[in-house]
Amino acid sequence: MFFLALNLFSQDKGKAISLKNIIIDIEQQHEVNFNYTEDNVSGLQLIPPKKSLSLEQKLQYLTQKTKLSFENLGNKYINVYKNQNESEIICGYVFSNTDKKPVEDANIHCNNSETATDSNGYFEFKKGSKNTFSISHVGFITKKVSTNNQDSKNCLNITLESEVTELEEIKTNPILASGISKNSDGSFEIKPKKFGILPGLIEPDALQTMQQIPGVNSIDESVSSINVRGGTHDQNLFLWNGIRMYQTGHFFGLISVFNPNLAHTISIYKNGSSAFYGESVSSVVAISSTPEAFEKNSFSAGINMINADIYAKYNLSKKSYIEISGRKSITDYVETPTYKEYFNKVFQNTTITDFSKNQNIDYRSDRKFDFYDATFKYVQKIGLKDQLIVDLITIKDDLRVFQSAAVNNINKSENNILRQQNYGGNLSWKRNWNNFNTTKINVYNSSYELLANQKTTNDNQIVTQENTVANNGFNLENNHTINSKVIFNNGYQFNEVGITNLEQVDNPNFYRKIKDVLKTHALILEGKYNDTLSRIIVNTGIRLNYIEKFKKFIPEPRIQINYGFNKNLNLELLGELKSQNCQQIIDLQKDYFGIEKRRWIVSDNSSIPIQRSRQLSLNLFYKKNDWLLDIENFYKKVTGITTASQGFQNQLEFIRTTGDYEVLGTEFLIQKKMNHFLTWLSYTYNNNNYHFKNYDYPSFPNNFELTHTISWAAIYEKNNFKIALGTKWSSGRPTTAPDISQIDLSDPILVYKKPNSTNLQIFSQVNLSSTYKWETEKGIQYKLGVSIINILNRKNEISEYYRISSLSNSIEEVETFSLQRTPNVSFRISF
Repeated sequence: MFFLALNLFSQDKGKAISLKNIIIDIEQQHEVNFNYTEDNVSGLQLIPPKKSLSLEQKLQYLTQKTKLSFENLGNKYINVYKNQNESEIICGYVFSNTDKKPVEDANIHCNNSETATDSNGYFEFKKGSKNTFSISHVGFITKKVSTNNQDSKNCLNITLESEVTELEEIKTNPILASGISKNSDGSFEIKPKKFGILPGLIEPDALQTMQQIPGVNSIDESVSSINVRGGTHDQNLFLWNGIRMYQTGHFFGLISVFNPNLAHTISIYKNGSSAFYGESVSSVVAISSTPEAFEKNSFSAGINMINADIYAKYNLSKKSYIEISGRKSITDYVETPTYKEYFNKVFQNTTITDFSKNQNIDYRSDRKFDFYDATFKYVQKIGLKDQLIVDLITIKDDLRVFQSAAVNNINKSENNILRQQNYGGNLSWKRNWNNFNTTKINVYNSSYELLANQKTTNDNQIVTQENTVANNGFNLENNHTINSKVIFNNGYQFNEVGITNLEQVDNPNFYRKIKDVLKTHALILEGKYNDTLSRIIVNTGIRLNYIEKFKKFIPEPRIQINYGFNKNLNLELLGELKSQNCQQIIDLQKDYFGIEKRRWIVSDNSSIPIQRSRQLSLNLFYKKNDWLLDIENFYKKVTGITTASQGFQNQLEFIRTTGDYEVLGTEFLIQKKMNHFLTWLSYTYNNNNYHFKNYDYPSFPNNFELTHTISWAAIYEKNNFKIALGTKWSSGRPTTAPDISQIDLSDPILVYKKPNSTNLQIFSQVNLSSTYKWETEKGIQYKLGVSIINILNRKNEISEYYRISSLSNSIEEVETFSLQRTPNVSFRISF
């Protein structure tokens, strides 16, 4: 029947001719006579039916095309007359609003029937009691038209507006693990809810996960010391729902402060970040907990050998919901093997452990450590165009240590308090003015405090140190969609940061409090061009900063170019200029008990310059048949750094000078996926050098240089079972040895060789992790995870420095080591 219908209504190709001429041809071919009045056939033109059709098929065709009735009398005479029962018709022409050309094949929906426009944009349908119809076409906004009072003699002229939608980013998924992809702008995107597994990780911790990305390391295994392409941790910008975070680690850096079960999207930029990101000369880590669409109610709770947490989301209505999360350490209730390894790692070679090493008799210690974090989110949609979001976050670490010892009947004791906390709030409003224009406004506050209070009974002295940051900001962002290929963004940002440093000693009396405030304005212009046919994507932008205090303008251009030679091979060019006004420095290595010794300060544009960076990278990306190859070469230079910000523990520890560092490197990743199995190998090369022109040694290796780093992982995921095994190998970080030939050992004073002229031993670590998830008939999900860091229990040295021992009056070598074999177990329930 299908092919019969095709044959029945097929036509001869050619131009339309008059109905009268068609009738004459049929009369001659089939030897029949048509009876008609001239008025009925006058002016009608159509494409003639195929000559191969039968007489009945030709008459059916003419009936359909002309709305006339053809009465066949014995295949001899055919009467032609108008169909008196034929309803009046509604007709019209459809045009595009951009080029005013007819829109062909637009779908017309009316009275449960459909028709389509022809090449001239023309359509028609029978007039009925309800004549509201809709017109739809790919690339245009669907339009509804009412024709209740429309005269059937006059055709409608209808214009459709183009529907412009932003094309999806080109992504490669997975990369390194499920839930991790790479965007066309060079950024990495992590979806924690889709996260698979990585060696040593059983939760999608943002800051632990990013260390698997080539070019990202932590020189001391701490999430509070993440080094991206040779930069220091404070040179990275960490944002949580638009709030800048000044504290990123619990347990003094071993655990991320960002709840891994809360984040919805994590974006990581090593280079080529958007012009809307400022105040950093290294990477950007932007964490968002806001989903693109409303999700159903959910609740989950979990526990591991360090902390317990809960998460809940409740929809108040179809347009609003609240979301809360909380996480707290269990260390004040139980000391697990994991906690003990973490404690040994964090407090080695600090005043906390130095106290016990220097005492031999009746040593006692009582310590209490606790941390927590909590978040709150409220989302309200207002009408069809507006959305309001409130985000709150609080983070706190609290350490209390009481130590005492009796030496020669003299009591010595210390009562230490160390507190670190970060509060943040953000109010965000978004409005979709129409399909082409969007505005986002957010106002935020971030407050940070680091407080240390130390009391020594022997010296009858109380020492207080405090570092506080108060950061307020306002952001305005406008997005304009010009067409399907071009997007233009613009905005304004205001940022005010005030930093206070307090030092107080009561014996002898000493008090110093310094507060600095810096206000910055920024104008942002950004353009995006995305042509999927020619496979080229170009994002360019500029950020113009103005610093009120210094009356200084700083332009920061950014560029991202992605060109696809074909669907498998892409070439990417990224470049940026950035600046930073705040940084962390170390006055003394024993500040804050030597644990969290870094303090935030603001630039004074002289002895503490504004840090500025420039970076360029060229990336070749290939993917085919589940193979993935990513090669990136980069150049990076950061100026305005100070020796105090680099953590020197050699001859530069007490020298204050400024300079720069320069990095040239290559990052390589090869990956293969085979059904449920994924394996990858990455290699990073860095040549990273300091330049201090006013110092005796104007050039030497960077403290954070890891010349060679190799990582490998094998991951198996099937159904609800996941397991990952991996290893990381890197050349030792630079260190400085004392020059024994120039030291009088009877009365030693440290004299060093050239800075960073030697290296530590090779770092090597093997990690394992596995998770299993199952679900009950009632929809309750359970997840069990097991991980082991440093399976082989290798003793890796991560730092080394020298000091004069007060007990033996000799040179003492002080070594710090990475985590020993550290197990962890987690259990989670969700519904």
